[in-house]
Amino acid sequence: MSQYTDFKPILDQSVGYGVVIGVGFFFALVMLCLTAVQSNFSRYTPSSSEEFTSASRSVKPGLVCCGIVSAWTWSATLLQSSTAAYTFGVSGPWWYGAGGSIQVAMFGMVAAKVKMNANGAHTFLEIVKVRFGTAAHIVFTIYAFICVLVVCGSLLVGGAATVNALTGMNILAAYFLLPIGIAVYVVFGGLRATFICDWTHTIILFAIIYTFVFRAYGTSPEIGSLSRMYELLTQAAIDVPVPGNANGSYMTMKSNQGLVFGASALLSGFAGVFCDQGYWQRAIASHPKGTTKAYMLGGLSWFAVPWAFGSCLGLSARALQSSPLFPTYPSPLSPQQTSAGLAAPAAAAVLMGKGGAVALLLVVFMAVTSAASAELIAVSSIVSYDIYRTYWHPQATGAEIVRVSHYVICAWAIWMGCWATILYQANIDLGWLYYVQGIVLSPAVIPIILTVWWSKLTRTGLLCGSIIGAILGMLAWMIGCWKINGAITIANLALPISAVCSGLTGFMFSGLITVFVSLLKPDNYDFEGTRAIAMLDNSENNDPNSDVASAEKREKVPSDFELGPTDPVAQEDPLCHDTLQRVFRRAAWYSSAMSVIVILIVPLTMFFTNYVFSERFYTFWVTCSIVWVFMSGTFSVILPLLESRKEMVAILKRLGRFVSTKLYIKS
Repeated sequence: MSQYTDFKPILDQSVGYGVVIGVGFFFALVMLCLTAVQSNFSRYTPSSSEEFTSASRSVKPGLVCCGIVSAWTWSATLLQSSTAAYTFGVSGPWWYGAGGSIQVAMFGMVAAKVKMNANGAHTFLEIVKVRFGTAAHIVFTIYAFICVLVVCGSLLVGGAATVNALTGMNILAAYFLLPIGIAVYVVFGGLRATFICDWTHTIILFAIIYTFVFRAYGTSPEIGSLSRMYELLTQAAIDVPVPGNANGSYMTMKSNQGLVFGASALLSGFAGVFCDQGYWQRAIASHPKGTTKAYMLGGLSWFAVPWAFGSCLGLSARALQSSPLFPTYPSPLSPQQTSAGLAAPAAAAVLMGKGGAVALLLVVFMAVTSAASAELIAVSSIVSYDIYRTYWHPQATGAEIVRVSHYVICAWAIWMGCWATILYQANIDLGWLYYVQGIVLSPAVIPIILTVWWSKLTRTGLLCGSIIGAILGMLAWMIGCWKINGAITIANLALPISAVCSGLTGFMFSGLITVFVSLLKPDNYDFEGTRAIAMLDNSENNDPNSDVASAEKREKVPSDFELGPTDPVAQEDPLCHDTLQRVFRRAAWYSSAMSVIVILIVPLTMFFTNYVFSERFYTFWVTCSIVWVFMSGTFSVILPLLESRKEMVAILKRLGRFVSTKLYIKS
């Protein structure tokens, strides 16, 4: 007889279907209404290809920051960070946050280089094609599609597993129903609609995080205070000590497993950021002067999400697993349930009962929809610009690009359900996908960065690094798994140590090979070719018969939106090389400082001193996470409103005049 019990659903199946279908289509309807208002009462309309795929390159830092936080908050962010806390203790959520936030901050440097050297690009693959030709373009298009597949798989597998565990909803139905509502508003609203949706999702995300934090540490009868949580975790370390942790404690950064997890999280984070067209899309969409600021704020704000959420629910699950209210009582979570990300649902059920289950169901649903909308736009841009326009119809107009994007979004939404079903039948879960992400994508990271950064990079160096690095990474994956774990199985391939062996090999060797081969016969590229990508759209705009030109006539900027003579953006060219160079240096200093603090100073100091948290220090640690997550919510929710207040007032005025006119005519 099994020593583990099934995870008992807390809610009815109808709740699961209601959230997935009802809430999904409600948000789709809201986004459609907002898109209609935008199209009729602002200068932007998604019928323009530039607006649909890159939001007219005008999004302000606050909204880009919000979009980064929302799009980078996958279902894995919430579920896997909680699993890490449940398994390794306080080190797990910290390493998860560090493994994703510093890459976002570092991407600010790359974003500045994109604005400096390829501001007219729609995808990072266009830059590769212009600089290195067809072979390199095909290789990195494959990497881009692998990234989209891994991300979409993680979103649906993790999200559907949570819906199934909490409501008993058929998991295959969840795979296919989750993407449908997302596809509706993405098709009609384009990239700007995803930013607006990100903002609404972020409000719900932080509201639910705050609810769980206050419930766990303040009002819950099961815990109710930080001192009680400390007592429960101390007892948990006696009952179920963590192998490799100082004194077996859950309240220490001296965690051997946690350190290995941190290394795999860093590699997975680099792969998930730099190989994902969704991040390049946001860099392209942002206003040039605000790009780096947005990514710096985004990295800082996102760090608090896995740290605060994972620490709260993951450690609560460990502290409360002996409670009769625990969904698998009297058994702990099984390894399969843990890997599926069910620590957070278990804690939510104990802390808040059905209300907690609904809250977690909603926040995971928000995470899936927000990140999936970014992936739908990303894959539609890749297909429309890098396949259709590059190889099929080079003279495609803006209207044709938008039409192809619509087809791709609909088709990919269906394929997402099929892909998740394939993974389910192969017994591949969220934990497997999380670790494998860094394995399959890390060889592309350094070559991609150097494409927009290093003038001496050569085509041969790029191809050798990305291909040989991938081969060496695969060999390290198989050999490492075999030598360390004794057998090559699906489960063993996704163990953290196997992921680190492969990911680090692919990452380091691809970079070394790329640089070494390039230096044998270095190029001296001036980036004029990549800067000329913008001329494609300029030529289209200059044709008075083109779709984009006619759209721009309809989109004539109203006086409310025009820049005044004293506006600093009007006075200074946002694409000024010196300005962007200063922005780049600022991003370099910021990302370096953040990396040193969150990867070296804070965790490693406590790791090498074998420090086990006292009750006072644990209180300080949790308080810092709460303060940080409150600041993150402020940046992500309030800043976009402050930055766009004039535009919103102008739109409301025009909407008011329109309604008044209609009422007057009727009367």
